[in-house]
Amino acid sequence: MAQAHIIVVGNEKGGAGKSTVAVHLATALLHEGARVVAIDLDTRQQSMGHFFANRSAWIAAHGASLPEPLAMTRIADQFDLDRVMAQPTDFILIDTPGADTELAREAHGRAHLIVTPMNDSFVDFDVLGHVDPISLDVTRPSLYALTVWEARKARAMRREASIDWVVLRNRLASTAVRNRRRVDEKLASLARRVGFRTLPGLRDRVIYRELFPFGLTVSDLSRNVRPVQVSLSHVAARQELRMLLQELGLVEVADATLAAG
Repeated sequence: MAQAHIIVVGNEKGGAGKSTVAVHLATALLHEGARVVAIDLDTRQQSMGHFFANRSAWIAAHGASLPEPLAMTRIADQFDLDRVMAQPTDFILIDTPGADTELAREAHGRAHLIVTPMNDSFVDFDVLGHVDPISLDVTRPSLYALTVWEARKARAMRREASIDWVVLRNRLASTAVRNRRRVDEKLASLARRVGFRTLPGLRDRVIYRELFPFGLTVSDLSRNVRPVQVSLSHVAARQELRMLLQELGLVEVADATLAAG
């Protein structure tokens, strides 16, 4: 049996949009026809767990035909993680807490793809790297960047495929161009140093927040699924999410998995 493709959404800072990205990637993959197991390691906030619980309730109440994960699981220890990861599935998508925990480190070490959302500011950049307060030159990687580095080193020692690390620029504002340019420059410098690629993530759209309490995303919207009024901006949001899936290489992985049966 082919190994499941493991996606870890990680960032040791809260408020960067990890859970938003995680639920959108999960539902988008479900609509691609993939089997998905979702794991919520944030045992305190449980945003992804709440999302999929809301989804099940909404589907049952409206008799809707929408895909759901094979399992939505909260993990308590290493034994639980091993057990869940042994399930036959196409993708395992893991939402991690905004903190350094043993299970989060273990998940990073097993990932094929690490997605790190960040907002457009040096506050979020500080999770990835530190800058000189005078010159703004990048002085060293942060502790989280070192966590990913250690995960990659451990995989290399096991002779496993390298981890693809992607930093998502979430909630990009249309203003503050000078600040964005500075962040861009420092990200490019740090990317060369520690080895990640950057992609535009999800813009700051009301629809992403508006659909959360229903357990729905823009991937679910159709003629029969319209809990909110649909507009052209929602079409743009769907295209944005589809493009993100493609840029992460997940459409190709899903297609190959389905072709393999």
